[in-house]
Amino acid sequence: MPLRFEELDFQTTPMGEISLRRRYDPAAQQDVYEVRLGDEYLMSSLFTVAERELATLALARLDAPAGGLRVLVGGLGLGYTALAALADPRVGDVTVVEYSGPVLDWHRRELLPEAAGLATDPRCRLVQDDFFRRVRAEPEVRYDAILLDVDHSPRHVLHPSHAAFYAADGLRAMSRHLADGGLFALWSDDPPDAPFEAVLGQVFAEHSAHPVDFPNPITGGRSSNTVYLARGVTAR
Repeated sequence: MPLRFEELDFQTTPMGEISLRRRYDPAAQQDVYEVRLGDEYLMSSLFTVAERELATLALARLDAPAGGLRVLVGGLGLGYTALAALADPRVGDVTVVEYSGPVLDWHRRELLPEAAGLATDPRCRLVQDDFFRRVRAEPEVRYDAILLDVDHSPRHVLHPSHAAFYAADGLRAMSRHLADGGLFALWSDDPPDAPFEAVLGQVFAEHSAHPVDFPNPITGGRSSNTVYLARGVTAR
């Protein structure tokens, strides 16, 4: 009989207590890996469609030869966005910026079977840093795609310091790290948000919101996330 529950790691961080858990889900008939920050669920391997689509929707809009694309991922999580980017043969370099040391440690210890090998892929570099601090700095490297999945949504952030990023000045500072023709993509747990789309319109010439629908084995119905795409910076 499968093990019903196991805590794989538990550590105290500046943002709170973070834990990685594995449990067997009878409805899905599979092991599920979950991350909690304090009492809040951050992510689950049961719901990965939109995390993958964050990469695939963005990269589908870029033209490049094999190995020609450089990608920055904000937020490592369970690794599905980075894995989806690396699955595209046009991607030659992926830098993943993750704030949490424990999350990086889980991947380096290969505690997540579906992401095994991510930390040792020669095209992938895992960096411990604050994504929001990093993109405020002067750009040393420009990327063809910047894929962000850190907060629950532009309105529901994990830390108050993140909120400024989702204003026009914050997005504009990030955009300096985009190569010409580069694309910014953002995951959100909420439905499309018209006020946030208006902010995107202040910075980018093109922007769109893409609801991503997927089955929910817990409810027996469907759930949805949103992926925002934006390109064509109006002013640096």
